[in-house]
Amino acid sequence: MSQTVRIEPVTRIEGHAKITIRLSDDGSVEDARLHVTEFRGFEEFCRGRPVWEMPSLTARVCGICPVSHLLASARAVDGIMGVTPPRPARMLRALANLGQLTQSHALSFFHLSGPDLLLGMDAAPGLRNIFGLMAAEPEVARRGIRLRAFGQSVIEAVAGRRVHSPGIVPGGIAQPMPPATRDSIRAALPEARQAAEESLKLYLYIAERFDREIRSFGEFPSLFLGLANRDGTWEHQHHKGHLKVIDSRGATVIDNLDPFHYRDWIGEAAVPDSYLKAPYIKPFVSDGQPLAHGMYRVGALARVNLCQRMGTPAADEALAELRSLAGPVPLSSFHYHHARLIEVIACLELMERLLDDPRLLDSNVRAEASVSRRRGVGVSEAPRGTLFHEYEVDENGLVTDVNLIIATGQNALAMNATLLQLAREYVTGPNPPESVLNRLEAGVRAFDPCLSCSTHAAGSMPLEVVVRDSDGVELSRTCRG
Repeated sequence: MSQTVRIEPVTRIEGHAKITIRLSDDGSVEDARLHVTEFRGFEEFCRGRPVWEMPSLTARVCGICPVSHLLASARAVDGIMGVTPPRPARMLRALANLGQLTQSHALSFFHLSGPDLLLGMDAAPGLRNIFGLMAAEPEVARRGIRLRAFGQSVIEAVAGRRVHSPGIVPGGIAQPMPPATRDSIRAALPEARQAAEESLKLYLYIAERFDREIRSFGEFPSLFLGLANRDGTWEHQHHKGHLKVIDSRGATVIDNLDPFHYRDWIGEAAVPDSYLKAPYIKPFVSDGQPLAHGMYRVGALARVNLCQRMGTPAADEALAELRSLAGPVPLSSFHYHHARLIEVIACLELMERLLDDPRLLDSNVRAEASVSRRRGVGVSEAPRGTLFHEYEVDENGLVTDVNLIIATGQNALAMNATLLQLAREYVTGPNPPESVLNRLEAGVRAFDPCLSCSTHAAGSMPLEVVVRDSDGVELSRTCRG
């Protein structure tokens, strides 16, 4: 008689989800699934809106990474207008995205995964949260708070507000950057650099404790997708990069793909047990093959696997260290934590270059035009991975169709595969201990998923585990706060 273990809700993620694990009659794991249990419907209620409103409107998809949606949306509208933003505007957009990556990665590492990494997977659940981390490691917690605040200050300096910023607009940027604002950011960079480099040293020290987790948190072959450059340098900007896909050995599968034609290569499938769609690489799923054949990962781990170099001295050194530890193409999803810290260092080094360029302060920051094309596609490398915005409009600029492919959705198949591997490693019966349940959740948190794209929990984090037989009869129920 089969049984089911259910974890609901999954904690310390942005949004709401549950995990179910199905056990066979002998107690071994048959399957493990992540279910996203909320529906938002942005693609539906955006229809009929003027396309010029789309950046501001779709920024509300996410309270953690609204800049990513602003950039992807503005880029899509740029295409509909048929304009290329002036160089200073492109530089300011890049600066904002670097700030976005910095603040979101700091949130992920320190606030969401930090309690597991620094206090231990087996720590008491009442203490295993950001407040427990602040009590046990106050300087580490302060470092994370300061680093995130710095990234948010960069966003505010470019776009006017830290959340749902009004300054990233179709055609470029609403206002040029004043010299005093530039100087303020530049003055704060050294402290941010020190915080990032100390955090990477700390991670390398504690990672030695997690050998078993590294081997079981999604250590499997997959494809990796993201923006790339022809010269192999790490990329995060649509206007400079193209889409690229590699396999688990690092061999190029798809290259030089214009994001405008993403539909030729990326398919989206609905699944019956989740509101999260399951994107896949089309050439690998044909003639009724399982979707898992086209599974790919996006985000920090994918980006560092796609590039040959980060393009800045300290980040290049950090990338070489990751590859010396985990191989030329690190596969374990646990390495997302390491990759995020490498990206933060690269972001801060690239910010310094941008801030030292006098063209950043040029007043020519916006191109204006009307509808010249009926379809536009914008791509941004969001903290969690490649983000697609596609709009179709009528002759008056009213939106007739919208398609958004969120980064977390593109990791859906990989998150399920990670859960299955974790469950087979740790679950040995219908009543797994709390520490095992936390490892299952931590496997999801490694991807830093943004499920509702607007909320996450701190403090008291309830977890309910229900075991049922194949007839649906409840066998046991465990709750924790």
